[in-house]
Amino acid sequence: MSPEPTSPARRRRFGWPQRVFSQVLLMQLAIATGVTVLATGLFLAPLSAQLDDQAMRRALAIAQTTASADVAEKLLNSRPSLDGPVQADAERIRKATGAEYIVIMDMGGVRWSHTSPEEIGRVVSTDPSVPLAGREIMEIDSGTLGRSARGKVPLRDRDGTIVGAVSVGIEYDSVRDRLFSAIPGLVAYAGGALAVGALAAYLISRRLQRQTHDLAFSDISALLAEREAMLHGIREGVVALDASGRIRLMNDEAQRLLGLASGAKGLPLEVVLGEGRTTDVLAGRVTGEDLVTVRGHRVLVANRMPTHDGGAVATLRDRTELEQLGRELDSTRGLIDAMRAQDHEHANRMHTLLGLLELEMHDEAVDFITEVVGVHRATSEQVTEKVHDPLLASLLVGKATVAAERGVSLRIAPESMLPDRVVDPRELVTVVGNLVDNAMDAASGSEDARIEVELYAEGSTAIIRITDSGPGVPFGQRELIFTEGWTTKELPVHGKRGLGLALVRRLAERQGGSTEVRDAPNGGAEFIVVLPEALSELAEPVPATAAEVR
Repeated sequence: MSPEPTSPARRRRFGWPQRVFSQVLLMQLAIATGVTVLATGLFLAPLSAQLDDQAMRRALAIAQTTASADVAEKLLNSRPSLDGPVQADAERIRKATGAEYIVIMDMGGVRWSHTSPEEIGRVVSTDPSVPLAGREIMEIDSGTLGRSARGKVPLRDRDGTIVGAVSVGIEYDSVRDRLFSAIPGLVAYAGGALAVGALAAYLISRRLQRQTHDLAFSDISALLAEREAMLHGIREGVVALDASGRIRLMNDEAQRLLGLASGAKGLPLEVVLGEGRTTDVLAGRVTGEDLVTVRGHRVLVANRMPTHDGGAVATLRDRTELEQLGRELDSTRGLIDAMRAQDHEHANRMHTLLGLLELEMHDEAVDFITEVVGVHRATSEQVTEKVHDPLLASLLVGKATVAAERGVSLRIAPESMLPDRVVDPRELVTVVGNLVDNAMDAASGSEDARIEVELYAEGSTAIIRITDSGPGVPFGQRELIFTEGWTTKELPVHGKRGLGLALVRRLAERQGGSTEVRDAPNGGAEFIVVLPEALSELAEPVPATAAEVR
């Protein structure tokens, strides 16, 4: 019978784990074990050498102590024997110091002392020429008593003449025993260090498991690849900031909208963008939703979401590409309102003209037509002379026609002067249109119903002041009227409800501006709206060339 094939799941059970927790734990345990073993080996290697050196120096010190003038004199005045004075002194010193042996030899290398009696009187087994030549030596060597740490020194008489040599040996097994005796304690310390390292590795791995949601490295890599593809594939700009306001992440669309290079990552916003409203919005110094800001020639809508680490993620949408569509839509809406109003007015005038002609009052008919045409020409010329933006001018012309139908006089203040530098005409049209509609509702039915519109610029700031002849706004309701959904009428008189004063305030605040209502000098209400950065800066004048001057 053929063996049962192993399933992939069973094979993976004994393979390398997939989870980050398991992989990191195993790697850290392997590193901790390797470091412990390496540290133990690195400690034992010099320890053995140090013990050898200590044993050799000890042997040399015993030899130097033994090689006294008294021993030299006894060597010269006696014979090598087991009961001789040299052997007695050597054995006494050996027992006192714990040396393995002490050999005292004459100039011929003949032993005068030894732990083995039969070796006394015999020539030494190792070369004695070095100490007999007057030099000291220490070494690890093998002799008749086995391997030992040795120290050899010359033996001099009282006149300093070399009469022999002293060789002292320390049993090498004792050195090895000292080394082995140190190993258990070292292993205990190493085991403790390994246990602490294993515990630390487990705790770190558990923390990493919680932070990575127990995903595999392959899953994290796939998520990162998907995030990069999604981040750079969306058509909104995304800018991620850290807690200190530095750019941590930025997709391609954000680079395009802000006009930045990829090298801006890691730099503070103030360094990359400079001071201005865009920097304040992205840094969170200006709060709110759908904040409008201008960067170069682009009108951007920004939203900012804080993150748990103190940073934030800001999204940017380009409003510039919708500008043309907004202009066309608002122009069409204004034209329809104007044509609807003019339809009623035109019918009344045609009926009047028909009556004059039927009554054969031809001169009066001519005067009536001339007056009507002159009024329309004066209104259009007055608006276009003071308001140079075509979209806003067409709005005011249309609103003047609607106001005339409702019996309200709409005029442009003589001090008005708005250049054709509006950054976002669509929002300015929304603000002015809602304020005029609100003023028209308030002024309708009042005595000498009128509306005055004043538009002027202070640098890049647009200021709008609209005054009506209505009943005014009570002091206690001057903030309430800007609340969304607040109204005093069930249905607008002109049949079309505007976006409301709440929208006016919201649009102004998005641009960092303000709205205010107060009593008009001649009665009624006066609305003042300030829109910073609503106008682009004046272009630098180009210096004339010499040819142009001539």
